[in-house]
This record gives sequence, C-alpha cells and structure tokens, in this order.
Amino acid sequence: MANSRTIAQEAEYLQPIEMCEDSQIWDSLKEAIGSSSGFQRWQLERNIDSQPGNVSLDQEVRSYLRETLETLAY
Repeated sequence: MANSRTIAQEAEYLQPIEMCEDSQIWDSLKEAIGSSSGFQRWQLERNIDSQPGNVSLDQEVRSYLRETLETLAY
C-alpha cells in the first residue's frame, strides 16, 4: 500500500484551485438538494422551517444526507 494516504495527507497535496472547485461543487449540490422535494419534506417533518436562521443550509443538508444514508444502510 505504498500509494495509500490519509485524508489529511491527501489534503496537503490538493492545489488551491482544486479546493476552490470542490467548494463550488459542494455549493451547487447544497442548492440542488435544498430545492428538492425530498429535502423540503424532510424539513417540514422536523419543523425546521419554523426555526429560521438557527441552522445554516450547510448544516441542514449535511443532516439530511446523514439521515438518508443511515436509512439506506439498513
């Protein structure tokens, strides 16, 4: 496994342009997921809309994806 690196080591090798592209991709994904009907239904089920400003879109999307993946794992 001479070519295997940890995530931290991999991050050291990322060029700034790659990190910028990753950020842009994540931003696009957040917007797409945030506008999806499944995400909006998930928000309503958890009454997240009634708590504006308390949680960022980034945090909401991460929670949504985590719960969705956990559900799929079972």
